[in-house]
Amino acid sequence: MQLTEFQDGFSAALLGTGRAPATAWSAALEAQPGFAVYRNTVLKGCIDALQASYPTVCQLVGEDWFRAAAGVYARARPPRDGLLMDYGAGFGGFLAGFEPAAGLPYLPAVARLDRCWTECHLAADATAVDRGWWARQAPGALPGMRLRPHPAARWPWCDEHSAYALWQRHRDGLDIPTHLAWVGDGGLLTRPRAEVAWRPLSRAGMALLDACAGGLPLEAAATCALATDPATDLAALMGALLDAGALVQPPSQTG
Repeated sequence: MQLTEFQDGFSAALLGTGRAPATAWSAALEAQPGFAVYRNTVLKGCIDALQASYPTVCQLVGEDWFRAAAGVYARARPPRDGLLMDYGAGFGGFLAGFEPAAGLPYLPAVARLDRCWTECHLAADATAVDRGWWARQAPGALPGMRLRPHPAARWPWCDEHSAYALWQRHRDGLDIPTHLAWVGDGGLLTRPRAEVAWRPLSRAGMALLDACAGGLPLEAAATCALATDPATDLAALMGALLDAGALVQPPSQTG
């Protein structure tokens, strides 16, 4: 028996996926009383990890619904490594095609924000530029500078739903308004220091960060922001990004 055959069979038996054909050794394995306990423990660990990583989704749908959906996800997409804190990157996409969630069209976007929090928390550290750094730069040098988003910065946008407003109010423990405006919105998640922080971000802000991520200089990034919304106050937008710790210098410009 090849190692890959054993691994596939063991994984299928462990998660009950049925993806590998039953064999004499896998049937004997599943018949062991201790294996059922082990299987339940592994599945529970996956579900617990998903619940910890997607707390806002869980609050919106209730624990029973969430854990049932997480069990379906875990059986179909088992972890690839032992770092369960990073498990579940595709859960938002799974919810988009999960029939019981069809009546909650905003749920995948809320899940994406929960995932952004995890990515932000686990991302590499870096020194963000701030207003003090900005003030020390020669004005003529700023347009050509190629600032990049902080490694921990995430800026998801949802066109169809006010997913960020819904997510933010749950995260901050605030009541949901009776009449929440269902318009597209987005947010910026950053971690310039120890804690993940979040704030709303306009489409122009999204365009500016997208341009910076693409390596464009600040002048071109600002042009992208204005093309998205000509009424944008660029000074206020840059100040908000600097305050959030959303930008860093590329290695060639540090020092």
